[in-house]
Amino acid sequence: MDLRNGAIADALEELGDLYELDGAIVHRVLAYRTAARTVREAPMSVAALAREGRAIELPGIGATLQEKIQALEQTGTIPAAQKLRAKFPPGLVEITRLPGIGAKRARLLHTELGIDSPQALREAALAQRVREVKGLGPKFEAGVLEALERAQTHPDERGQRRLLLPQALQLGQALARGLDEAKAGAGATVMVAGSARRMADSVKDIDLIAVTTRPVALASSLGELEEIESVASVSAAGARARTHSGVGVDLRIGRPKQLGNLLQHFTGSGRHNAALRELAVRRGLHVSEHGVLDDAHGRTQTCETEREVYELLGLAYIEPELREDRGELQAAAAATGGDGLPKLIEQRDIRGELHCHTVASDGKSTIAEMAGAARELGYEYVAITDHSATHGFGNDVSPDELRRQIERVRRVDAVLDGIRVLAGSEVNILRDGSLDYEDSLLAELDWVVASAHTAFGMGEQAMTERMVRAIEHPLVDAIGHPTGRLIERRESYAIDLPAMFEAAARTGTLLEINANPDRRDLSDVHARSAVRACVTIVIDSDAHRMHTLANMRWGIATARRAWLTKGDVANTRPWEELERARKRNRSG
Repeated sequence: MDLRNGAIADALEELGDLYELDGAIVHRVLAYRTAARTVREAPMSVAALAREGRAIELPGIGATLQEKIQALEQTGTIPAAQKLRAKFPPGLVEITRLPGIGAKRARLLHTELGIDSPQALREAALAQRVREVKGLGPKFEAGVLEALERAQTHPDERGQRRLLLPQALQLGQALARGLDEAKAGAGATVMVAGSARRMADSVKDIDLIAVTTRPVALASSLGELEEIESVASVSAAGARARTHSGVGVDLRIGRPKQLGNLLQHFTGSGRHNAALRELAVRRGLHVSEHGVLDDAHGRTQTCETEREVYELLGLAYIEPELREDRGELQAAAAATGGDGLPKLIEQRDIRGELHCHTVASDGKSTIAEMAGAARELGYEYVAITDHSATHGFGNDVSPDELRRQIERVRRVDAVLDGIRVLAGSEVNILRDGSLDYEDSLLAELDWVVASAHTAFGMGEQAMTERMVRAIEHPLVDAIGHPTGRLIERRESYAIDLPAMFEAAARTGTLLEINANPDRRDLSDVHARSAVRACVTIVIDSDAHRMHTLANMRWGIATARRAWLTKGDVANTRPWEELERARKRNRSG
């Protein structure tokens, strides 16, 4: 059997960690970490590609890395890693992987305190010796203890892998296509279900449903797909498998007339389906993937569509994104005699993009390229909002450079037909809630997004005061990625959300659903709470290049999961209407 992608990725990550401990240049370290991520996410066997000399076809894998993968498969190790392991205690690499430490601090702890293992680090932190090392301090020491506790109570967390929604859909759709195109799949219908179909933030496993007259043949063909590493079980009811990237796949198969039952059952969350079963029992019915059994006559009715399933239960159709047991069943019951379920926002409702970047800061495309791409998407307006003077992570735009950027935007707007190009900025919110441009300069802009990019470790009260002050600024139109989360990577910062929502509603400041699939911030739960608090939402792609303007779809998905309608979202309106509603233009 081929060496698993996960094992290859682990080896490349370890080599990157060892190089960093050894003081290698940052580009070499990043190269190994990028390669590890590419290998881990690859849908096919990387070991097989390396044997054929084709691993170099993968992004970030060159001839040198391919040779290392070949050596790893042939000998079980990478020679460069063997040499570096001899230079450092084994426990030191483990320390580098703890959140908030890294190679530089691990080296410092080893040099200053002789710490060479997580246990030695724990003992030093409990003895309050870590805080005495120059540049660390009590706060870092407390973080070390927290990270060590987390590693002990969640030992398998590092090995767990959840896919962000775009990756999950791409993989699921590729598997569905592969099954559909297989000889055994002739006449079959195969669809992605589960949390991916509900458009959740991230997905643990891929759920597929299929209907066919040849169930065993279709189930057997799953193992023949290039994405599949191993198959655990095959039967007429389906198959379970694992991809080369370590993701579980669950294929459920039924008869053609069961398509609606299968799709409904394997799309709804566990809580949604449990609540649905309870509702059905109260009406003398039993609902499952096999059909709807009526106690009155003992017959099971199968459904070719999901709509039929919900109608049999006396419910209006519930969109997949809402099937989380958050009141949708009660609303669907009301909807049979009224309008309990909302008409969810759709992609076509969006009329403009109000947060994107260009080469002026950390984007990869020009103003004209971004504006032209926005026009191709059918938008009526686009705001160019490059990072401000103290963002710290890109080519920050000084006040003088912003003035030149405004002029460049005006020139593009003058010559580009079919779209309004707006001059804006994503202004950094400083620790005290002030902004890093003078008000006189902000007043020259068509659109101002204010975002926090630093100091995420502030306490809840200080962070809340910081964000509320920015919200209350009369020239701030919207707050970008309001909670600072990165899905599966960073929790939201501590903040009193009701206080932030109250301030936004009171001042007329928009709160953003940032559609970058790493963020989707506000989350669906928070966006729904914000709208209930009378806040208006803006959905933005935060695009840094032309093709990522299409990230808008992930923001739409979040908005739909939040029960939002077209009327809840500001950039479903024409620019003239939106411009009149801005804080600076409202009377009083």
